[in-house]
Amino acid sequence: MAAGHSVDPAGWQAVFDDVMDRVAGRFARVEPRRTARVFVSGLLSDVKSKTCWGLAEQAGYARPDAMQRLLRTARWDADAVRDDVRGFVVARLAHPDAVLVVDETGDLKKGTHSVGVQRQYTGTAGRIENAQVGVFLAYASPRGRALADRRLYLPASWTDDPDRCTAAGFPPARYSPRNRSWPAT
Repeated sequence: MAAGHSVDPAGWQAVFDDVMDRVAGRFARVEPRRTARVFVSGLLSDVKSKTCWGLAEQAGYARPDAMQRLLRTARWDADAVRDDVRGFVVARLAHPDAVLVVDETGDLKKGTHSVGVQRQYTGTAGRIENAQVGVFLAYASPRGRALADRRLYLPASWTDDPDRCTAAGFPPARYSPRNRSWPAT
């Protein structure tokens, strides 16, 4: 029988609580702070559908409103949360053999209104498809691995069209046309 990974539930819960305590102050109100905790717990669970509906059902909510509100209108600083988590990761996983891993992934889309969507090559499909592309940076060491940063790739069809950007709900000043990226908040 092959040896597998085992998880100490109490240890895992203590680490989860530590991370969530570190980022708690980044949320302006207690409600989004609680929702963020449930949201992240759902993302780490084995629930099949990692949508707001799926995560809400996992948490015992009748509707996804709280999850959607967290992502759409709640006041919190995603970059500050990222920095807090990154500090935690480096402190926990620091090792001289650590590396940074850059990877892009495409999210296939049917419409054209989601930020950054256009027909473009994505490895997800292995061909040109209507997709949104994210670029991710991970920290990996013999002690473990974790996401360290993220950016949404913006094709010229977006960066060259300020009206389209505004209609999608983000001001054109938020992105950098030089590197065609936009902080994913």
